[in-house]
Amino acid sequence: MPDSAQQPDGAVGLWVYAVVPEDSEVPGVTGVDDAPVRLVAHGSVAAAVSEVALDRPAGRRRELLAHTEVVNALADENAAVAPVQFGSILLDEQEVVQSLLEPRHDEHVDVLSWLRNRRQYNLRASYVGDVVLGEVVRDRPDVADLRARTRELPEGSPHPDLIRLGQLVASAMEGKREEDAADLRREASAFAVADHARSVGDLDVLDLALLVPHEQEEELVARLETLAEAVHERMHLSLTGPMAPYDFVGRPAWA
Repeated sequence: MPDSAQQPDGAVGLWVYAVVPEDSEVPGVTGVDDAPVRLVAHGSVAAAVSEVALDRPAGRRRELLAHTEVVNALADENAAVAPVQFGSILLDEQEVVQSLLEPRHDEHVDVLSWLRNRRQYNLRASYVGDVVLGEVVRDRPDVADLRARTRELPEGSPHPDLIRLGQLVASAMEGKREEDAADLRREASAFAVADHARSVGDLDVLDLALLVPHEQEEELVARLETLAEAVHERMHLSLTGPMAPYDFVGRPAWA
């Protein structure tokens, strides 16, 4: 990204959204700062770009929303799109070609071929805390015993039994999370050509990105709707998509 502090007032660069096949359709949406989106082509690939002032701060929420809207619209209009890292700005069309498209042309072609007619879905799962804690108490006599013995102790007390209880519950919850996450991943990944698991919080079970072929999308949605109904008392499932394959494109070397 060019250093805006070194640019003259009013200087304009190009915000880069994605790499697409050179014959792609440009969606009817505007980009960052409501600028029109166009393609800069080289060989068999092109970059979707829009003009942006170089003396402006980047990275604000509205820029992220505009960037995401353009990339997802490109994915809706075309069979393949490779998103570019948010906030990537190049000086002009010549730099777009020389820094992004030309040196990695064949790699872009290969990536776009792999992504063709495949889009991303995100599966998230989280526990209903009281229900799963009840399962731990039911399944672990040692936890149930300690819980009964420490019930009258003040919350936050450094009593050894409370510390031990916390350790046992955390260990049991982690075991449940690993088992449930593996089951969910196996179910969802049956409809995907690739997946990517992200880190999760204490009551989260799974945060999984799935790269799904177009012909498998309806089956994935149907299967997860059935699964969500089956586990809703102890676990909440959320599936979002389709969207551009953000998690399945490596960071550009030039960014």
